[in-house]
Amino acid sequence: MRTLCLLLILAWCGNLSAHAGNQKEERLADSVKLALAQAVADARPPKPQFDDIEQRIAYLNWLGDMSARLSDKLPDREERIEFLESAWYEAKRAGLDPALVLGLIQVESAFRKYAISSAGATGYMQVMPFWTRAIGDGDRRKLFHMRSNLRYGCAILRLYLDQEGGDYFMALGKYNGSRGLPEYPTAVLKAKKRWEPAGQ
Repeated sequence: MRTLCLLLILAWCGNLSAHAGNQKEERLADSVKLALAQAVADARPPKPQFDDIEQRIAYLNWLGDMSARLSDKLPDREERIEFLESAWYEAKRAGLDPALVLGLIQVESAFRKYAISSAGATGYMQVMPFWTRAIGDGDRRKLFHMRSNLRYGCAILRLYLDQEGGDYFMALGKYNGSRGLPEYPTAVLKAKKRWEPAGQ
């Protein structure tokens, strides 16, 4: 019965089309695969550490501001705070701007945890299932787990940024499977502005 319910939910969510998120499977150097595998396997909870009180205050201000902005998409406050804490942590851990990650999620899945694209990309960050085999334990279901999805997505975006020499336009295109075309990178960079802290 539980399996049937899960299949019905997935089928219903599959009808909610997602943007695309069609990363291409490519051969990775063993050192890159190992680094990515270690990044996605780290199960530590997303609890940020701060060097001083000003950094902590800035983070709490960011959390409150983003929570207010996201309340229409994630109405449950506890779920919303957990999502934002995880998105901030995974973005920072991967050396990414949290506003960029939130902009990408807005475009890719509209903040829908169970979004599935026509290409099979899954979850908030529309991660292609082949990544679970390439750098994970092969369990595709983990892409429906919020923290795992964010961790995979941020690690993949960081990889593409490194491969493209820090060029956001090309890295975002590669993330989406539309490298070199302007529509997707332009949409994400525009959405990023919505998630930048006030005064930035």
